[in-house]
Amino acid sequence: MMGVLWSLGAFLLALGILIAVHEFGHFWVARRCGVYVERFSIGFGRPLWRKVGKDGTEYTLAMIPLGGYVKMLDERVEDVPADRRHQAFNNKNLWQRSAIVAAGPLANFLFAVVAYWVVYLIGVPAVRPVIGEVAPQSIAANAGITSGMELKTISGIKTADWESVNMAMISHIGDKEMVLTVTAPDADYEVEKRLDLRGWSFDPETERVLTTLGITPYSPKITLTISQLVEDGAAIAAGLRLNDEIIAIDGQPVTQWQEVVQAVRSHPAQAMQLDVKRDGDAVTLTLVPGSKQADNGDMIGYAGFAPKIEPWPESYRINLQYGPVEAVGKAAEKTWQLVTLTFDMVTKLVTGDVAIKNLSGPISIAKGAGMTADYGLVYFLGFLALISVNLGIVNLLPLPVLDGGHLMFFAIEAVTRRPVSERVQDIGYRVGSAILVALMAVALFNDFTRL
Repeated sequence: MMGVLWSLGAFLLALGILIAVHEFGHFWVARRCGVYVERFSIGFGRPLWRKVGKDGTEYTLAMIPLGGYVKMLDERVEDVPADRRHQAFNNKNLWQRSAIVAAGPLANFLFAVVAYWVVYLIGVPAVRPVIGEVAPQSIAANAGITSGMELKTISGIKTADWESVNMAMISHIGDKEMVLTVTAPDADYEVEKRLDLRGWSFDPETERVLTTLGITPYSPKITLTISQLVEDGAAIAAGLRLNDEIIAIDGQPVTQWQEVVQAVRSHPAQAMQLDVKRDGDAVTLTLVPGSKQADNGDMIGYAGFAPKIEPWPESYRINLQYGPVEAVGKAAEKTWQLVTLTFDMVTKLVTGDVAIKNLSGPISIAKGAGMTADYGLVYFLGFLALISVNLGIVNLLPLPVLDGGHLMFFAIEAVTRRPVSERVQDIGYRVGSAILVALMAVALFNDFTRL
């Protein structure tokens, strides 16, 4: 229950910040263009808090936190006195109206830059994208990718860490080719590798992009030595102790921790014999794993212990931290990567290269907000930047109920030299609303299927 409340709180905080940023973009440019703003609202419906500023604008926090709006003086909505007509939105020239509408998405993009700037000032711990293993006969293997290589760029995008690698690779869904530059172990020159993606299939919901290409990131060795024990767990009941080294299961020697995991999972509520080395002596124990149901409905065993993992080599650890000036460029570069990736994903959603089932709604966003808030400020800011970019791009879609739809009407007006008729706009709003509601319904359905 506390986890749900935490995710909900983080979601509302994130949503409130991003809505305020978006609407402030419209508000600020409208005021600079001489438009009178009657109301600045975060949320819809019944006001929970309101205040009238010295500028005459009513600032409101409303009950339904799924959006916001800036109400401007407009003759198309209400009667405007003759002496105030110059302050009405509809009486501003085309470029001023376009700037006011475009300012919302632009504010979201600028917020992402600021968020990443703070992230890079604080610093983000990461590891270099060094390849651990390459599956035989995989797409990566066929391209000549081998263990120990470090990924430097993907189709021209610099990849300093695994997050950048994943983002760049996901953007190639539906493409025929992916171009990588890599360095071999202990080499200081880069080599170009081309991955043939014509036979590549990737489901973002169930698969990792690296795995589908045959790449496993390097990670420190997982030993067979016990480093953690869960209180009242099956491992403690069996007599296991910290620093015990598992050497055999049911008489069969083991060399990798994954063998231990598979053996425990396949013995729910069934006794199994463990041979361990303790202070140089061999000890035989009987372990009866607990039993729980997996996602697929099968019963699996669990024991309540964890292995010791060797530390990362210092040469593999990096800290993405920059000075105030350099961080601006890095933040802008990261934001641009997000913008291009999101545009690619929206385009591929339309063309069918990305399945509609991958569309996410507020529940998935809430879960993401809660998880990143758990990790700390840096990761929560990164999450805000990601959602802010997505919000900005979604609002630029050419649907009449969104900012992009208004800009589309303004573009038609610029070409025809006359405004789009109110009848056509009304039809557009109805169609756009229907499409938007349908997309929201699909996103919510996808969210519920992931619970």
